[in-house]
Amino acid sequence: MGHMMWIYAVVIFVLSEARSMDTAVRHLAFNQGSEVNLTCSNKTWNEMLFVIWEIRFQTKKECRISFNNGTNDDSCNDGKSLRNTSSALSYLHIPNFSDTDEGRYKCESVYTGGNDNHAIHVAIIVPPRISAWLYHKDNKLVAVCKAERGKPAANISWSHMGNESSVENYSDGFFTVESRLELPEGMDTENLSCVIQHPNWTEKRILVLKLEKGYFPWLYVLIVVVIIVILAGFLFLARKKIITLRRCQPSDTSPSKSPPAEDVEEVEPYASYVQRVNSIYNSSAEFFT
Repeated sequence: MGHMMWIYAVVIFVLSEARSMDTAVRHLAFNQGSEVNLTCSNKTWNEMLFVIWEIRFQTKKECRISFNNGTNDDSCNDGKSLRNTSSALSYLHIPNFSDTDEGRYKCESVYTGGNDNHAIHVAIIVPPRISAWLYHKDNKLVAVCKAERGKPAANISWSHMGNESSVENYSDGFFTVESRLELPEGMDTENLSCVIQHPNWTEKRILVLKLEKGYFPWLYVLIVVVIIVILAGFLFLARKKIITLRRCQPSDTSPSKSPPAEDVEEVEPYASYVQRVNSIYNSSAEFFT
């Protein structure tokens, strides 16, 4: 009995090893937003006993989609589904492929007479946003070429030789590549360009550099400063002139100007008034006598 158990264990081990060795590993990449179909076997649906897709996403989340004895099981619930071609071949359909669908898709299909095992590593292709410009730094001209948020990382090259430095950053699952080129003094930049290559494009992208982004000539700054100083000087002189004119203008209450004379009624002295009254009284008395 113990001998039979040992043989059984050996057979199980050999089968498991053979099974792992027979697993086909593939690496596929698809454009963002595309419709993706993954195949696990070239057997028809009628020949299948069952098929299981075990998915492990880049976010470490896992789910499963399977077909067994005429029933479907789906723990992903994100739009993925098992479908058949017109010739009854089974495949896994992924609609509107995005970066959240990246990961390892492990498939096991069992059919009459054997089985197939596949491990498919699926990645996304996203075209980068590209830009290029020139700017001055420490009396030197620097050319910059940038490819932002692409996947995989873009490749940048230059049409001219020079002191080149490149920086590649990775964040949120996307790559940003920036290449800087220090140009020799007095170099003609009319035909300067950078060449960007990416798997999403069938052709290279060539950008001609202009003095635009990140470039503000020091001469413009100097002109603006001079204009501001001149305007400030004019304002200062105008204000000083106004203050001087106000001080020189004669005042309405100047002491050299005598106030207008007022019409004052002349008052008769009291003694003359009494004498005149008495004279009138004596004349009246003589008249009545």
